[in-house]
Amino acid sequence: MDVSERLDKANELKLEGNELFKASKWNEALVSYRTALGYLPPRKPSAEPELVQANSDSPEPSQQPPAGDLAVDAVTDPSDLLDSQCAKARAVLHANIATGQENHDGVVDECSQALSDDPHYVKALQRRATSNERIDTWTSLASAQEDYKLLLELLPPGSVELSQTKKALRSLEPRARAAQEKETAEMMGKLKGLGNTILGMPVFREFNDPSHDG
Repeated sequence: MDVSERLDKANELKLEGNELFKASKWNEALVSYRTALGYLPPRKPSAEPELVQANSDSPEPSQQPPAGDLAVDAVTDPSDLLDSQCAKARAVLHANIATGQENHDGVVDECSQALSDDPHYVKALQRRATSNERIDTWTSLASAQEDYKLLLELLPPGSVELSQTKKALRSLEPRARAAQEKETAEMMGKLKGLGNTILGMPVFREFNDPSHDG
């Protein structure tokens, strides 16, 4: 198979997975999505990712995936066009896989894969931010803040999603500060405990024992 044929097969499997997802057959949908990824060429590590729009291709039951979803930015070189289409397909598949993950770490990982191919993929940013909020560590909350800030630049002015994102970002700021303070205090406590343990080792006790004349 050449790359074009592999892309066609991947999109066929993706649509199959979308139908399975809508039928609540998640395990079967996951197989279709992962099989589709196997047909696509790997991401080029040295190439800048194409900023393609893949936001309309979610498999969520409330939305019907469009039949023709390969619209990409204008590209003059045919090989660049194909690379852009493959990047979009990978991004959509990873975001679809993220939808049904059983844990938030899995959602974050899959959305990060999607965003490696399409950094402006709105639904992947939203899903990753939501899951990072649920993980609720200082690092994850800081990551959610960054995603929400980028979403503020990408979402249409006056949209409901923009208003929701602003609200989420405002509520996140005190949580991130609290998590930072808590984790910093815990780290300092552990360091203090480690220092006390080292200072209490026999070699130090012996050195500080007045009866020791060494």
